[in-house]
Amino acid sequence: MPFSSLGLSHSLLRAVSAKAYTQPTPIQAAVIPAALQGRDVLGSAQTGSGKTMAFALPLLQQLERMPLENPRRVFGLILLPTRELCTQVGEEILALAAHLSRAVKVSIVFGGVSINPQMLRLRGGTDIVVATPGRLLDLLDHNALSISHVKTLVLDEADRLFDLGFADELGRILQLLPEQRQNLFFSATFPPAVQTLAHTLLHNPLRVEVQPEPQSAPDIKQRAIAVDSGRRTQLLRHLIQENHWSRVLVFVASKHAADMIAEKLRKVHINAEPFHGDLSQGKRTQVLADFKASRLSVVIATDVAARGLDIAQLPVVVNFDLPRSAVDYTHRIGRTGRAGESGVALSFVSVDSEAHFRLIEKRQGLSGVLSLALEQIEGFEPVQTARVAAPLSEQALLDRANGGIKGKRPSKKDKLRAAAREQ
Repeated sequence: MPFSSLGLSHSLLRAVSAKAYTQPTPIQAAVIPAALQGRDVLGSAQTGSGKTMAFALPLLQQLERMPLENPRRVFGLILLPTRELCTQVGEEILALAAHLSRAVKVSIVFGGVSINPQMLRLRGGTDIVVATPGRLLDLLDHNALSISHVKTLVLDEADRLFDLGFADELGRILQLLPEQRQNLFFSATFPPAVQTLAHTLLHNPLRVEVQPEPQSAPDIKQRAIAVDSGRRTQLLRHLIQENHWSRVLVFVASKHAADMIAEKLRKVHINAEPFHGDLSQGKRTQVLADFKASRLSVVIATDVAARGLDIAQLPVVVNFDLPRSAVDYTHRIGRTGRAGESGVALSFVSVDSEAHFRLIEKRQGLSGVLSLALEQIEGFEPVQTARVAAPLSEQALLDRANGGIKGKRPSKKDKLRAAAREQ
């Protein structure tokens, strides 16, 4: 099926051709015709499935047919969980819009940078806003823009929006939008909060679920290494030096751990930097640019980097701390083995985290004969033994991975002390 069969305008077909795309992906083939008809869409697809073009092309075509207003009123609103995703999505929309018969103003706004330049760029209005929820509300509070005339709302990575605590912000934003609008809703997973929002938000939606084709699965070699928690930093340093890894993306559970591990690696002359939400946008942008250009060897990141980042030819991903869920595990290791390249994904597994790792394996379909054998690295063999305790159910393991039982969770200070002891 060619793009020309989806009902796109000649200008957008030129835009697609300029990007050297010949065939739509499954989610594009399903979503674009429905969205052009004005239908709501509920979509689920893996990272790299082409979701951005699936919602951007119909949005741009509908906007192209609208009369140009002065000042401009926001026609399309796209909400995303992170600054990096905002930048990537916004830049792709700008590239597609360059081929339209009328000029389109796209505003990319997010926190972590001064709000004043963003407010100045919004003078005279804008056609499309690509935003994180918090910064959008800041701009609305400053009367820098209005969303009362939005025709199309796009929520992308909806599950991640909830994971990052944007539920209240989303509720406030939805109250400010007009009731009559099109809603395009995309989420990799559908936990209860996301299902409730989708049920409230969407009207007779087209449901699209695209599973990756088996033959297109990335070439990622997964390994699990047994190690005591307190020796993980030493093991990481050893593996980097022993294998001469040119670039490594390391995932940790906290911002504090990212800062501390990066500092320890720098002390042994390994070029490492942390990457997390407390850094300024300028710093995060610089870290990514240096990493992509191989000026930086190691990035220690929280899960803010697990989705949406496309780092070409990244050879190794390390789970220093295990992710909270199998879905997060998939997104983490998916940073390597992209665009036909091969990659390696390592997970450090301590005696206390092995049960959680086996649960992730089970959810990944790797249990039984397919489960990963726990390797041991000479000189780093674990010596800690498991504490004797009653076996935990799957739900109890998930509760533990997601922060424990409310009211019995460790405080922030307790977590920092524990992280310091482990390092």
